[in-house]
Amino acid sequence: MKNDLQKRENWTTRLGFILAAAGSAVGLGNIWRFPYVTGTNGGAAFLFIYLIAIILIGYPLMVTEMTLGRKTQRNPVGAFKALAPNTPWWLVGGLGVLTGFVILSYYSVVAGWSLAYIFKALGGFVPEMAFGEVFTDHITGVGVPIFWHAVFMALTIGVISAGVVKGIQRAVKTLMPILFILLVVLIIRSLTLDGASEGLRFYLSPDFSEITAQTFMDAIAQAFFTLSLGMGAIITYGSYLSEDANIGDNAAYVVGLDTLIAVMAGLAMFPALFALTDVSPDAGPGLTFITLPAVFAEMPLGSFFGFIFFVLLSIAALTSAISLLEVVVAWAVDEKDIERKKASIIVGIIIFIVGIPPVLGYSAWSDFSFLGFDVLDTYDWIANSIFLPLGGLLTAVFAGYVWKARNLADEANKVGGVINIGEWYGFLVKIVVPIAIAVVMVVTIAQTLM
Repeated sequence: MKNDLQKRENWTTRLGFILAAAGSAVGLGNIWRFPYVTGTNGGAAFLFIYLIAIILIGYPLMVTEMTLGRKTQRNPVGAFKALAPNTPWWLVGGLGVLTGFVILSYYSVVAGWSLAYIFKALGGFVPEMAFGEVFTDHITGVGVPIFWHAVFMALTIGVISAGVVKGIQRAVKTLMPILFILLVVLIIRSLTLDGASEGLRFYLSPDFSEITAQTFMDAIAQAFFTLSLGMGAIITYGSYLSEDANIGDNAAYVVGLDTLIAVMAGLAMFPALFALTDVSPDAGPGLTFITLPAVFAEMPLGSFFGFIFFVLLSIAALTSAISLLEVVVAWAVDEKDIERKKASIIVGIIIFIVGIPPVLGYSAWSDFSFLGFDVLDTYDWIANSIFLPLGGLLTAVFAGYVWKARNLADEANKVGGVINIGEWYGFLVKIVVPIAIAVVMVVTIAQTLM
């Protein structure tokens, strides 16, 4: 096997890494899932608990995965092999690679919907459109959804095959600023609509009487899932960090930027929802492809702003997708000694094929049901309810009890920065994080099976 420590690429700038890691975290979970989960849980009260969960659970896990990658300069499997040789702990890294593979297979399908809606917006959103039927007609097709799934995977493969610096870093340095600018444009348009103040009040003025046990569960789950934790992406990106990078500060920048984008997405959506529709903010996942086009149809220059939104959503999806594909490709390059471009194409094609059943789940395979889920939701449930939390839980246990929290803190603190990884880290990663993830995982699975 080649000497990866000699040939491995590194991020050439700190900004490049931060934007790449934040891009991995910023995806459909921020622009699509966060607003509807917030709406379902009462708005501002959920936002308050979510921010606490980000600090107590998301940040220490981000530090953990980033440090594991930087220390070993390896993919998730190689990282655990290096720190716990001749033990089964490498299987945790293997779970991360598998999770990235599964998530990207159906993530690409949904991202393909977003690409298609860019062109639907260009065709015009008008109040008379039956938006529910438009969406149903799209996803129940066969050729068209597969085509957009293929286009999105081709874009992802193209970025990854170019490498860490020329591919990922160059792409995110362009895409992330564009994403931010488009989001600001949508926020300005949303806040200047008549009646926007009611949506702003719902989103930013907490009513703590709305808080339930489910609110805490959803906040912890969203904080965990939105940061791309438990799937090997941050370990992989951390492996391209140089020795002079400060982990504590870099992790804070990534977590902060991801959280900022999620909060901004809510600012773009809720004022417009309250101003232009009588749809409840807890309308669920349909907010993106049914409710929001209806909102844009009622808005001056609505098709233009709809176009901006779906470009924004597609960019967010792409920045996450490249990190998911990179996890699997890095494993193939490191562990199987396959050349990067060849690995990107082979792995990408396999993932595309595995993603075809979720497409057919709304047409030819619409009769499929697993625990009441269709094909795409089955993929999502397995990945998000089992693989992701299990990977995060075992990573926290490994860092806290096997490699030892003190060793990880020393590695993270090698280069001084504003944030010092102190005793608080050990308490969080050994006790708070595992318990919180375990509770969310067990309750989520139990609720599904009951």
